[in-house]
Amino acid sequence: MIRTRRRRADAIRPSLGATVRQPPVPPPTVLYADAAHPYPEFVPLLNKPGSAASRPAAPGLRRLRAALTVFFALDGFVFAGWVVRVPAIKEQTGASASELGLALLAVSAGAVVTMTLTGRLCERYGSIPVTVACGVLLPLSVALPPLTRSVPALGLVLLVFGAAYGGISVAMNSAAVDLVSALRRPVMPSFHAAFSLGGMLGSGLGGLVAGRLSPTPHLLGITVAGLAITASTAPALLRYGAAERIRAHAAAQQQPQPRTATTGSRSSRAPRRDRRTRALVLVFGLIALCTAYGEGAIADWGPLHLEQDLHAHPGVAAAAYSCFALAMTVGRLMGTTLLERLGRTRTVTGGGTTACAGMLLGALAPSSGLALAGFAVTGLGLANIFPVAVERAGALAGPGGVAAASTLGYGGMLVGPPLIGFMADWYSLPTALTSVAALAGVSACVGFATRRTEHAALTAHTPHTEDVGRTETV
Repeated sequence: MIRTRRRRADAIRPSLGATVRQPPVPPPTVLYADAAHPYPEFVPLLNKPGSAASRPAAPGLRRLRAALTVFFALDGFVFAGWVVRVPAIKEQTGASASELGLALLAVSAGAVVTMTLTGRLCERYGSIPVTVACGVLLPLSVALPPLTRSVPALGLVLLVFGAAYGGISVAMNSAAVDLVSALRRPVMPSFHAAFSLGGMLGSGLGGLVAGRLSPTPHLLGITVAGLAITASTAPALLRYGAAERIRAHAAAQQQPQPRTATTGSRSSRAPRRDRRTRALVLVFGLIALCTAYGEGAIADWGPLHLEQDLHAHPGVAAAAYSCFALAMTVGRLMGTTLLERLGRTRTVTGGGTTACAGMLLGALAPSSGLALAGFAVTGLGLANIFPVAVERAGALAGPGGVAAASTLGYGGMLVGPPLIGFMADWYSLPTALTSVAALAGVSACVGFATRRTEHAALTAHTPHTEDVGRTETV
């Protein structure tokens, strides 16, 4: 009798336990089956039912994204307005190629020093207030170069301009990283596309007025327009851009995450940094440097190459950066689709190879039309290499990786023009511009050579390694 009761109790326990215990939660279904998705750290969040990625963003975040996009476009617009007037400023100051390169080195020096300090300012005061402050300083500083009549004076004002440019670049990208984390959507390429679009508009406007206006009224008009844009956009940034508001919006849209999931806290997102991870971050920073070197070179020396070597009209010469920026804008707008279909490795290697061929055509072409076509092909090739490099560094080392790769990349953009100036004096400007093609080829080779090491590091350090690992096949 006792044995019979025990057998009945044992038979009842599983059924009672089954009614109390919750059924096991199946793992999230991976929406992207290959490595083409450009932001693998967001895949576990995108796959969660009812996550922030599957619901529309809060109105405050949408307004913040729009305002931040305007600041990215303003940065490109002001920068392009300066670079299309470099030939006129060179003639006005009577600078040689080496002297102009040395003056442009002041832009690099100011930017590098400011980039080092801007991170600390963003940590103390927030990235949004620093962005607004630099949004005032940048338009003011662009009006100073045409007021100079000597190379030393030009170097001093370019030091201020470089400080403003470097500061707003770091501050905007820091704000964009926080916004991407809050939105749980890979929207970073749209900000870089806005920068390219602003550069295209600025260089196109410069091409229209280059033959009619001197640099002074042109750049003064950019100052007035930039201050007006900052004044109209800054209230939205300051209202919706506080870190507490961003976290509140993000928390309102997100469900509680498991302990192993990627959450909004910095501690949970920061991967462990070993020697291999740090080395890979430097590698991606090198890729960003190689590609940004080409952008800075075409911006500062492309118009001068067309006007001086190919004897193009000043309006046609000013279109050099416009063609490059337009092609880069189109490439970045299509970047997500391209990455989904080809994967990161093919995108980086194919883009680097395309940029290498395009820059050889742009530097060595016998006519201005072919040179403009070469600059456009170069823009298409370089369009998505920089965003991919920065995103890969962030996936490996968190915000520190993004900062390191961005600093190296912008350093390449700012150091490239002075180096080309020195090489132009030693050899010739067309020969110096072929260095852009060489570095584009280097970025393609480095990206292809590190594909397996990157996959191993991501598998070791990225949360949800099983899901992310399935998205890394190239």
